[in-house]
Amino acid sequence: MNRKLKDQDTDLLFKAIMSLKSEQECYDFFEDVCTIAEIKSLSQRLHVARMLREKKTYIEICDSTGVSTATISRVNRALAYGADGYKLVLDRLDQDAATKG
Repeated sequence: MNRKLKDQDTDLLFKAIMSLKSEQECYDFFEDVCTIAEIKSLSQRLHVARMLREKKTYIEICDSTGVSTATISRVNRALAYGADGYKLVLDRLDQDAATKG
């Protein structure tokens, strides 16, 4: 846990996010809290993380998503040296897809 990140305001934000019960509630909340560009940026990073796990090259990811190599590098660094948040979420998404598929 990054100590610079943890505070009461961030705790409240995360509790608010965990209280959301549907995809529509997520859309409604994030539309109010974030700009469209911020939401798109977050969703692109998750897409990049998924593609990196699938062993796609930076060029393939750039061509597919339009994100910069700097963004890809940042996500790749988080996958390799971060708090394993991407791994946790992507593993759960893969499990959900396997269960439904």
